[in-house]
Amino acid sequence: MKDSVGRARRLSGALALPRLEPVLLVLTSAALTCGGVAWLAGDGGLADLFWAVGTLFAIVPAIGWVVAALRRGQAGVDLIAVLALGGTLAVGEYLAGALIALMLATGRTLESAAQRRASHDLRALLEHAPRSARRRTDAGVETVPLDRVAVGDLLVVGTGEVVPVDGRVESAEAVLDESVLTGESLQVVRPPGEPVRSGVVNAGGAFELRATATEEESTYAGIVRLAQQAGAESAPVVRLADRYAAWFLPLSLLVAGAAWLVSGDPVRAVAVLVVATPCPLLLAAPVAIVSGLSRASRLGVVIRDGGALENLGRARTLLLDKTGTLTGGRPRVLDVTAAPGTTPGEVMRLAASVDQYSPHVLARAIVDTARERGLALSVPAEATEEPGWGATGTVDGRRVSVGRVDTAGARPGWARAVDNRALLDGAAVAWVTVDGEPAGAVLLRDPVRHDAPRTLRHLRAAGIGKLLMLTGDREAPAREVAAVLGLDGVRAELTPAGKVAAVREERERAVTVMVGDGVNDAPALAAADVGVAMGAHGSTASSEAADIVLTTDRVDRLGDAVTIAQRARRIAVQSAVGGMVMSLVAMAAAAVGLLPPAAGALLQEGIDVAVILNALRALRVDRSARPTLTPTAEALVHRFAAEHDDLRDVLDSVRAAADRLSGSPGPTALAAVEEAHRLLTERLLPHEHAEEDQLYPALASALGGPEATGTMSRAHTEIDRLSRRVATHLRLAHTGGGLAPEQLDDLRACLYGLNTVLRLHFAQEEENYFSLAP
Repeated sequence: MKDSVGRARRLSGALALPRLEPVLLVLTSAALTCGGVAWLAGDGGLADLFWAVGTLFAIVPAIGWVVAALRRGQAGVDLIAVLALGGTLAVGEYLAGALIALMLATGRTLESAAQRRASHDLRALLEHAPRSARRRTDAGVETVPLDRVAVGDLLVVGTGEVVPVDGRVESAEAVLDESVLTGESLQVVRPPGEPVRSGVVNAGGAFELRATATEEESTYAGIVRLAQQAGAESAPVVRLADRYAAWFLPLSLLVAGAAWLVSGDPVRAVAVLVVATPCPLLLAAPVAIVSGLSRASRLGVVIRDGGALENLGRARTLLLDKTGTLTGGRPRVLDVTAAPGTTPGEVMRLAASVDQYSPHVLARAIVDTARERGLALSVPAEATEEPGWGATGTVDGRRVSVGRVDTAGARPGWARAVDNRALLDGAAVAWVTVDGEPAGAVLLRDPVRHDAPRTLRHLRAAGIGKLLMLTGDREAPAREVAAVLGLDGVRAELTPAGKVAAVREERERAVTVMVGDGVNDAPALAAADVGVAMGAHGSTASSEAADIVLTTDRVDRLGDAVTIAQRARRIAVQSAVGGMVMSLVAMAAAAVGLLPPAAGALLQEGIDVAVILNALRALRVDRSARPTLTPTAEALVHRFAAEHDDLRDVLDSVRAAADRLSGSPGPTALAAVEEAHRLLTERLLPHEHAEEDQLYPALASALGGPEATGTMSRAHTEIDRLSRRVATHLRLAHTGGGLAPEQLDDLRACLYGLNTVLRLHFAQEEENYFSLAP
């Protein structure tokens, strides 16, 4: 760990060194300008001196760049520039030399700005790592440096402390926040004897840990080493210009040599080299790349260098973490189930009232959902919380508990149904008891991001051929998310080392992008060709180990970034190839004596202007990637999205009424159906009608016409039909003195069907429409 700190500091010091390119640009610009002033003043000798000095300013570092490239086994386009600079000095074409020097300095400066890479110093990883441990001895508890902890030592881990080394729980169960390693926000309970990895946080009471590894052998130190090794493997991307130089360089030398040999005039050879100076290569690609970087930054996509942008444009495989990337990273209430005799709304109100003062991630989700639904919460009295079990308090004179329950003994049918639902949906359950009796349950799940399905479709359309999920989560919930999103594969329950191995395996087949947000993702981000961090709520370590950071909490920005990268790379290639074609024509003219060196340098400047103007097209907005909403449409999207959150209790009520009909269909079940119908009539149907009359017409122009919302309108029709059918059943029940047996099957089917249609309709609107607005 100490070595890691030293390497990070040395890297920071290296980044502080001054850059040569801006200095060279200032010197060559000054030399060319001063020479121009002297020439206008009539002093040609002084002008030639300034221009010759400017040429020398450029030729010295250019030789260094060529030598460095040759040592790496590369013969880049800078070699042509060195030959042209030397040739102008040899034949006395000092103005041409000064112009080439300026073009070379400009190209190197732009390239440096486009490709300068940010630090991967892993500062957050190191800051999270503990520096000491509390060891229990016969004399009591002593604090010792971490490197003095040995296998077998008994350690004490207090509330909120980071587990210092790998070990096993020795006494009292441990309630742990393992999100640093797994990325999962749900807390985990480890009973005595269970293994615990270093780096996780104690979210419950103090517990004792028997060390099973030293500091260097523990999990967290291994994460730091993995990130460093993976980052070291990421070689710099070869400049776009150098790839074309493989044939452009020998061709230029051949034409220059032939012109000299045939004419016997060395000036013609210099003229050929002047117009062959690959400024379209040195300028066009960096300008297009910098333009792409600028365009991406406006959308909240920080791309750290031009190499990352270029690789993103060539990517064909995308690997994604689950929690915080494909899902929101924060649990949300999935459903509320009530025991007979109470309602889902009352269960939710009681649970949220008790949980108001709990810091638990599930408690925060319950309270937030209750407030979104407008429930009136009570202030609990005698509120307490037992780590790993939940919160208890007195609400309106009743003793209410929220959290885990003792599963021993017989359980009512509705409770067994909750267990089955949690298993099927991969959800966590917060049980609610009132005065010691089960009253209901709140199911919670980390939902898929609304913008994730659209983003993945966008990425496939852009040429990403393989989409895989890499997650530390359990197999079942991971596969469910993958099925919803149509991913090509899932690798679940992965350690950070497992994620790195998967990234390396995919890199052997194609250019690979890894997307994640947690500390546990940092090594995999560094190992990928392009690492993308969800930086809005993700860890600092993942952001520092990534090539691209999404500063807004929207995964659809990744699709925008891919589109921008592909467009910028395409424009860069177009500009470079177009510039080279024009240079080849100029080379032919210079070879036959039609272009002297100075005129060739000026013509080359004209070619440069043309390719730069073309490269700047990368700054323009690509309207085809994302529909643009009018301010009115955007305001309506936000309004109806908020109403969706407010209407979740209506959907819960519809399902609860259908469930009641499956039990004893008496007056209680009829009352539940009547309440569900009231909520449908008073709240949900007006919302659907307003969408049809206001939202869909406002979206039509952005989506390509009224037909784009046709499927959603058909869903509105079905919701109306099922609601009318439920109303008809209620009229028959009132007329006949209750629900008749022959009504039950159809009424139950109507309610379950209505619940299914509504949930699907909500999901489709959120995915297709609501994700369009920022």
